[in-house]
Amino acid sequence: MTLIKGPFDGRRWAFFLAVLAIIVAAGNLRGGLVVVGPLVADIRASLDLSASEFSLLTALPLICFGLVSGCVPALARRMRAPMLVIMALLLIAAGASLRTTSLFGLVLTGTLLLGSAIALLNVLIPGLVKGYFPRQIGLMTGLYSVALTLGAGLGVYLAVPLRDAFDAWQAPLLFWALLPLLCLPLWLYMLRVRIQEAPGPSARVTLWRDPTAWALTIFMGLQSFFFYSVATWLPKILMDAGLEDHDAGFATSMINLAGIPANLLTPMIAARMKDQRPLALLVFVLAMAGLCGLWLAPTAAPIFWAALLGLSGSASLSYVLALFGLRTRSHVEATSLSAMAQSIGYLLAATGPVMLGLVNDWMNNWSGALLLLMLLQLIQFGCGWYAGRPGFVMPDQSR
Repeated sequence: MTLIKGPFDGRRWAFFLAVLAIIVAAGNLRGGLVVVGPLVADIRASLDLSASEFSLLTALPLICFGLVSGCVPALARRMRAPMLVIMALLLIAAGASLRTTSLFGLVLTGTLLLGSAIALLNVLIPGLVKGYFPRQIGLMTGLYSVALTLGAGLGVYLAVPLRDAFDAWQAPLLFWALLPLLCLPLWLYMLRVRIQEAPGPSARVTLWRDPTAWALTIFMGLQSFFFYSVATWLPKILMDAGLEDHDAGFATSMINLAGIPANLLTPMIAARMKDQRPLALLVFVLAMAGLCGLWLAPTAAPIFWAALLGLSGSASLSYVLALFGLRTRSHVEATSLSAMAQSIGYLLAATGPVMLGLVNDWMNNWSGALLLLMLLQLIQFGCGWYAGRPGFVMPDQSR
């Protein structure tokens, strides 16, 4: 296979600006969503919401991820990717602003806008990494994952301090409405960059008949199910076990902060391996250790349990993002695989926070919810093991 030339070969400053553009865009992908976790009591009291109604604030973005992700390849054939990124950043700002209101209808509208915009970026960025940095897929996927995780960690960690500093639960949400606007100048510059693609792949590419693509799709859905379920309910699990809200919020932030090394190293290691299955096993072992600790002794070492969950979750996300590039031959195939995995995967993930909330309401404890997560980890491991085998996905028309 001939390696596609990168658009920044011999252009050091342009390369640096492109790296920065990817990082700052990725920093907006999770913080505005997970910020509501530590604020669950304030938001529910202010808007008079039940646990199931509150779960919509996390579930709706995931539904948007699923519904919008499948449309992104078609949009990318009609509009240049940097323009779509700019549009997504503006929609994130608008959606996050609406979530600061006290009217539940407007909050839901803002949540739909936020979820749709993030879905655009979710699908576009792996394809842009493949197109902008064909020789640095592992490194760039690692940096992208680190930025995504840092954004999520800051979203959780700053939620309570910003609420207390401004005496309003809307303050941390407003922070995530302003941040995407600061990213726009870099992406206005990226409009000047053209990706040099291999001959002939600009036509529509579909992967619906490829088993590796389906394994990655299910893996993507289950790892997102895990992340959003834990990010939403871990503060409540720890508070129900006896921790104060500040301590629960700090422990929950470790899900993201402790996972930063895994975010960076997993794709770099994966890119150097012909067979990535050992990484799938590592993800599984870390997740099961964290879930067992949280189930058996949640207050004994909450920061440690959260760190294990964070290492597993970050490694699993970086694993699947790296395979989007490593299992495809071109930027177009990578975007198509990313769209397929995220469209179906996030529809599966959308059931996670609601399902865990319903299980808790039914059993009046968190044991059943944690056991469910353990069972799903077994399925996720099987899919990750299959997708980790050497090879490439095969587009449907090539069969």
